Amino acid sequence: MPAQGCAPKGLLQQMEELMAALNADLSQLDADLQHSADRTPPAEPVTPGSRAYESERSSDRSF
Repeated sequence: MPAQGCAPKGLLQQMEELMAALNADLSQLDADLQHSADRTPPAEPVTPGSRAYESERSSDRSF
């Protein structure tokens, strides 16, 4: 028995606590992402063949 007077936590209890903490963190991250998505103006939909990515194209041709 440890000097603190309490038994060491079992592995299952440690895992449950870690999972609860992870779940809380993921819930907070989801809330933050939802909040930031609400503030972001809607992006224009990009369709195949659109010129949205024209600036990202590069020509490998040399003349």
